[in-house]
Amino acid sequence: MREGRSLGFYLLAAFFAAYVLFLYGPMIVIFLLSFQGPTGGLTFPMAGFSLHWFGKLWEGGGIVDIGAAFRRSLALGLTVMVVTVVFSVLAGLGFRKKFRGQGLLFYTAIASLIVPSIITSLGIALMFRELDDFVKAYGPAWLTDGYTTSMGLFTSGLGAHLTWTLPFGLLIMFAIFNRFDARLEEAARDLGASPWQTFRYVVAPIILPSLIGVALFGFTLSWDEIARSSQAIGSYNTLPMELQALTTTVTTPQIYALGTTTTAVSFMVISVALLGIMYSRARQARKGSDAGKGLV
Repeated sequence: MREGRSLGFYLLAAFFAAYVLFLYGPMIVIFLLSFQGPTGGLTFPMAGFSLHWFGKLWEGGGIVDIGAAFRRSLALGLTVMVVTVVFSVLAGLGFRKKFRGQGLLFYTAIASLIVPSIITSLGIALMFRELDDFVKAYGPAWLTDGYTTSMGLFTSGLGAHLTWTLPFGLLIMFAIFNRFDARLEEAARDLGASPWQTFRYVVAPIILPSLIGVALFGFTLSWDEIARSSQAIGSYNTLPMELQALTTTVTTPQIYALGTTTTAVSFMVISVALLGIMYSRARQARKGSDAGKGLV
């Protein structure tokens, strides 16, 4: 028990420390430099400590409207989250029974995970351009007058993001329902519960932590997405695309403040999701304990 650590242990520890530093070091540097003073630049040493650049960020630097881009990304992320959760649950319930073409539908749904993101974005943009050409050529006058494009945040943009988030949600729900104990549903039906009551009072509470995980995937993947948005988002950029554009034009710590803000939103969503999972598990454990006391 008193023998010292081997040389291999220290080598592996040093390698792990270097890996963590390489992975999180740039992010930590950006966080620190975003709190530069008014005369600070893009590098160390820091010229004071203040929230000056966060204030400049939300004032708008005359280059882009960060506030509008933030609201667009937030609205799109929340929409993608809701749609991902709903479709993932419905697909998980549907795939519990065998049906013709099940395998083909499954592989089609997850194929977008292996297709390069930029190809998916280009394909969706091309499809909507063809739709625009068709509407302009054959659409009624009341529709074609003033018509520009059907591409937008909640049309082509939403579809592009769902090709990224839905496969993750589907895989999670398939794994959950594959090991779900169907006897619990049978017991609820034996007690006279309707299909909706069975889902609401039996299935949903059990799979709630997984639903929170799917929602987390849906929002965070949409919030940070650039490649699938690049060709299919329409005329208004999301916040990650604005951030990418600003890297070539902004030469002040304002760009670091924007990066810190977007990362803080991601961490906030992750924290809320973890708290929700902890609460749901504690609630289930409390109900189980109360049920056990009632039997006694």
